[in-house]
Amino acid sequence: MVSLRPVALAASFFAAWLTLSACTPSLNWRELPLPPTGAQALLPCKPDHAERSVPLGGQPTELAVLGCEAGGATFAVMATKVGAGRMPDELLAGWEQATLGNMKATGETTRQPFQPAGGLPLAHAQRVVAQGQAPNGRPVHAQGVWTARAAEGGGTELVHAVMYSERPQPEVADAFFAGLKWR
Repeated sequence: MVSLRPVALAASFFAAWLTLSACTPSLNWRELPLPPTGAQALLPCKPDHAERSVPLGGQPTELAVLGCEAGGATFAVMATKVGAGRMPDELLAGWEQATLGNMKATGETTRQPFQPAGGLPLAHAQRVVAQGQAPNGRPVHAQGVWTARAAEGGGTELVHAVMYSERPQPEVADAFFAGLKWR
């Protein structure tokens, strides 16, 4: 029988290393649950909590939002559960398009697959790096991820995490996104 304990230990060590390598005195990392989903996030600051209704796939959808600012960056995580029959990949695609549109993304946008353990293998479950404009008109660098998983009892859980900063901070973004997990 093959033991997965060394693999799990190595994965835990790697996650801890990523987190520690991104630590600065201004980043105080903490794990938080993301209701109404079974996800959890790692945020570098004590977040504000909010709920808001947004049109997702043409239907009003309640989002739970956690957000905070630390180390010269703004961090936000949004989560929702949608009913059966709604197409999760189309919802992620629309959510990504809205996010990039809101920041007036310009230039090259890079994409790569993003699928935490337990996530659905969807075309728009991605990590995206883009540049655009902040609400104050200043240039902004953004890194965001979108992911989904089948919800217990039907439907789909969707999560989006994003980090906005004036300059690229890839190590911090790596730690932020590595902490996004399905429980």
